[in-house]
Amino acid sequence: MATPMTSAHRSWRVRVFVTTWLSYVGFYFCRAPFSKAKGAIADAAHWDAATLGNIWSAYLITYALGQFLASRMGPRLGPRRNVLLGMAVSVTVTLAMGVTLSWQVMTGLVAVNGLAQATGWSGNVGTMASWFHKHERGKVLGLWSTNFTVGALGSGWVMALVLGLADWRWCFFIGAGVLAVIWVQYYLLQRNRPEDVGLSPIDDPVTEVDEATAPEPSGLSRAAWTNLLLVAGFYFFAKFIRYGVWSWAAYFLKNKYHLSGAAAAAYSTGFDLAGIPGVAITGWLSDRYFASRRGEISLAMMLGAVVVTGLLMAFAGTSVVVFVVLFSAVGFTLYGPDALLTGAGAIDIGNRRLATFATAMISGFGSMGAVVQELVISRMYDPNRDLGAVFGTLFGSAALAAVFCGALVWRNRCGGKGI
Repeated sequence: MATPMTSAHRSWRVRVFVTTWLSYVGFYFCRAPFSKAKGAIADAAHWDAATLGNIWSAYLITYALGQFLASRMGPRLGPRRNVLLGMAVSVTVTLAMGVTLSWQVMTGLVAVNGLAQATGWSGNVGTMASWFHKHERGKVLGLWSTNFTVGALGSGWVMALVLGLADWRWCFFIGAGVLAVIWVQYYLLQRNRPEDVGLSPIDDPVTEVDEATAPEPSGLSRAAWTNLLLVAGFYFFAKFIRYGVWSWAAYFLKNKYHLSGAAAAAYSTGFDLAGIPGVAITGWLSDRYFASRRGEISLAMMLGAVVVTGLLMAFAGTSVVVFVVLFSAVGFTLYGPDALLTGAGAIDIGNRRLATFATAMISGFGSMGAVVQELVISRMYDPNRDLGAVFGTLFGSAALAAVFCGALVWRNRCGGKGI
């Protein structure tokens, strides 16, 4: 029998939703400055694409390692402490990035930032797990997961505005200031679970967790581990695509189409802008028409991503307009399954007791895809050739991500407790 929902529950659920949503939006303001100002930094420091790729790879590597650390430390520290610590460190090192042109120092700073940023997704998803039921997570997490599209979009617009008005260093100063303000509201308003404010817990009767061993990771059943690894495989390739576009679109627009840094940064946000309705629609459909099964709608969207990345590979060199329209369509088809499987899907696997662990593990594997794309694309890019080979890797990644979604659907239809 579900716990009756009181007015106090509803009030706190709204507060937690808004607070955690803003927190993850804020993380992007300390993540975006380097990517969006890449061209301007390269001009000032005389760094080539390989150097830029190596520096950002340090962030991505530590971000991936940080996810695995968060899978252990997050459940022990609790989401609130974990996320507050991560935001504080990220603010500090982002400020420092704005005062150096040494590639060694910049590499060290972005590496520390990667560890700090790794606390954000799993910590906030872990909080949401304690406040919402399984049957509503698709639509709730679908709306909530717009945080990373809004974060990427909002930070991209702000960085474009800053680059148009001031020196690139102000991208780092402004980004740190935004997250610092959000840190304050998080400290004042966020609570990990209803019990922390004297309310009864939100019951969640559907579980793959062995209550005798939770909250240890061994409490996941074999079926839950299988689902976790399938989602992790999907996320490796999905994040390869997302970070490939997110990290390099502005750089390609500036260098291939000779746009200003501000214009390139602004156009590159089309990918994130199209992702907002993609996330919300995918989450709503999973609850409304797919009985909270996450794999089927994710497969449908990923097949769309396969088609669009194929078109990107074939026609992106036609014009700036075609380039922007096609990678925006990639954002619409990709962001939905990305958010659904790593948000509501991860909570379904770990439930409220192990949601932070499951989310961090999935995100850790996915983040390795982000590392690989940075190393591959930075070396594959040739300013004297078209981008067909680069976009071919995105097409291959979309196809492989769809294969993992297909495996989740197959498990569902064969009674294998897929998600």
